[in-house]
Amino acid sequence: MSASPSIDRMFKAFADGTRLRVLHLLAKGELCVCDIMAVLGAPQPKVSRHLSYLKRAGLVTVRREGAWRHYSLARPTGTFHERLVGCLDACLDEVPALRRDAAKLAAVRRKGCR
Repeated sequence: MSASPSIDRMFKAFADGTRLRVLHLLAKGELCVCDIMAVLGAPQPKVSRHLSYLKRAGLVTVRREGAWRHYSLARPTGTFHERLVGCLDACLDEVPALRRDAAKLAAVRRKGCR
């Protein structure tokens, strides 16, 4: 029996390095696009494209506030989703590049992007 499209999409989301970095950052809390851009050192179109993919996969939600868009991890819709997202902190904090992103995020949050 094949996996449902949403599970396929979730695995594909986790399989891309940039999207994995974004998910790991969002595990730390809600972020605006400018925060993610600052940490990744990536242009807005690239970050927005990956956020759109993550939203279609059901992994992130967006909250609009004027011209700003704030992203956060979506509330898990089932056990599979919950366990997959649980790996963001439990398993992936040991990855050096993701630890560096988390440290950079702390500095970005102190500075702010507005």
